[in-house]
Amino acid sequence: MTQLSVKEQLKKLVELQKLDGEIYALKKEAAEKPLFIEKLREQFEGTKAKLKILEDKLKAVLLDRREKELSLKGREDEIAKTNVHLSQIKTNKEYTAKIKEIESIKADQSILEEKILVSYDDSDKVSAEIEQEKRSVLEQEKIFTAKKKEIEDEVRALEDRIKVLEAQRKELAPGIDKIYLSRYERILENKGGLAIVPVKRNTCGGCFMNITHQAINAMKMDDQMVECEICSRILYLEDDL
Repeated sequence: MTQLSVKEQLKKLVELQKLDGEIYALKKEAAEKPLFIEKLREQFEGTKAKLKILEDKLKAVLLDRREKELSLKGREDEIAKTNVHLSQIKTNKEYTAKIKEIESIKADQSILEEKILVSYDDSDKVSAEIEQEKRSVLEQEKIFTAKKKEIEDEVRALEDRIKVLEAQRKELAPGIDKIYLSRYERILENKGGLAIVPVKRNTCGGCFMNITHQAINAMKMDDQMVECEICSRILYLEDDL
């Protein structure tokens, strides 16, 4: 195979860079997509957590009501027993004491009944909030599922495009001198997918620092590859290729 000139090597590297630049960008995008899914998942889980809090609140209200209803039943039993004892009392003093005891129990009973009624209002309110939140969770689940599928489809499309570009790269890379290719790929890895850049207005297209006249003259000689003294990327004169 005929040895390519430096200019021809640079041309091929520029072509390779176009492929690699797109490959790097697509891989980065594909890697970021799942992170977005996780963010959506966290938001969805937050909605479900709110529903769980409401459901726990309702359980607490119902449990508290049950305890109050049992206490109320206990008060009713106490009143029934005390009424039975009234018929057996022989002195006015004892009778008066029992009446006061019954009145005290009835006062407690009245308070419990009032609290139970409030409990029904509370449970109705929380139940309404739960039903509303369930609808919200269902809606959020639909949104999350649809968006998740959309992102997964996008990732598959990105991966398919990457495969196409990598296949093109495999066809192009063997035509480049191994020494130049190795040098290019080392820089490519170290510089985030950008290894060869044009010089525009005496400025490096990678780090945007000024290029010396000596380096520009060396590029014009077309007998060596020149790297930027600042960022180490391979340089080329766009108008010369």
